[in-house]
Order: sequence, then structure tokens, then C-alpha cells
Amino acid sequence: MVDSSQTLVALGKLMAEQASALARALGSPLASPAYLDLVHRAREVDDLAEQVLKLCVQQSRDAGHTWQELGDLLGVTRQAAFQRFGKPIDPRTGEPMDKTVRMADAAERAIAITTAVLEGRMDDARPSFNAQVLEAFTDEVRGDGLATVTGLVGAFEGFGEGEPFVRRIGDHTVVDIPLRYEAGDMKARVAFDTDEKVAGLFILVPDAP
Repeated sequence: MVDSSQTLVALGKLMAEQASALARALGSPLASPAYLDLVHRAREVDDLAEQVLKLCVQQSRDAGHTWQELGDLLGVTRQAAFQRFGKPIDPRTGEPMDKTVRMADAAERAIAITTAVLEGRMDDARPSFNAQVLEAFTDEVRGDGLATVTGLVGAFEGFGEGEPFVRRIGDHTVVDIPLRYEAGDMKARVAFDTDEKVAGLFILVPDAP
């Protein structure tokens, strides 16, 4: 088995080489076709940086650092840090859980569904609900929920800054979407089941786990 510290050193050297190549390309006169090459090089550096970050987190955990410490350092909650970098074991099988997000359009679908619900276009939203949500999420439930949120932070003004956060949690694909309200920020959370139907839709405070 390859030692993770050796892998980290090798990835660090490769990232330094790629970053240096990108820096040289940035310092050269640019013709229009070269911009795509810059994007390609920058993407390679970004991919390597993500691998290095994952290994650094793994080594920090092996050294005894907590998810709270790592979350604080990364500017996220400890649960968000765990969801991104953790390696949970499925209690049903004893095997590592599959965290691969297979819904390529999860973020786009979640935004469209959230928009329809917030705007009252339930006929557009309901075809995406699974049977349980379809039964439970009545117009009355929607109205009561939005009224509660309005009482807390005022009127909805639009989507907030930042990209939707997509991850796999157990058997669900979960998307958090920043929302901007009159007196504060919130986030919508849309959970899709294995059939890619909405299994849950919530409006939460931004730091909700």
C-alpha cells in the first residue's frame, strides 16, 4: 500500500509543476485560442489542489484532529466538513458508503423546484415529488411553512451568493441553495431519493447541519 504522506509529496510536486506552467502561460502574450489552454491548465491545478486537500484532511484526522477543528479552518460546519471529506461506514453492510453524486443535474433541478414552490407554482413542482411528499406537502403545509419563514426574516428577495452545495448522504442526493430574504439569509434544502424524486424540501437557517 502506498503511504499517504508519499502520495501527498508526489501530488504536491505535480501541483507545483502545473501551477508554474500556468503562471508562465499567464505571463505570455495571449492570442484568443490560448484562453482555452489557460482554462485547461487552471482546471488541472484545481483538480490537484482538491486531491491534496483531501489527503491533508485525512492526515489531520489520522493525527487526531476533530471535524470541528477542520470545519472551523475551512469555514464550514463540522457536519459539512464530514460530508465532504469523511469516509462513513454503512452500518447495514460494514462497507464504506458510496458518496458519488450520480445526478448530474441535481443543482439545476433543485433550483427549479424551489423556485416553483416559492412562487406558488405547485403544479410545476408536484411532478417531481415522490409519493410521500406528494401526500404530505399540501398547499396548507406550504403556506404555513412560508409564513413561518416570513415571520423570521421577512419577504423573499432572491437567491443568495454562492453555488448550490450538492452531496450524497446515505441513499439521497442533497442540495443546499442559498436564499436571500429581507432581514436575513436562509437556505433551501432539497433531497432526492434513488428514483431522483424529491424526498424532502425545507427552508433552513444557513448554518443548519
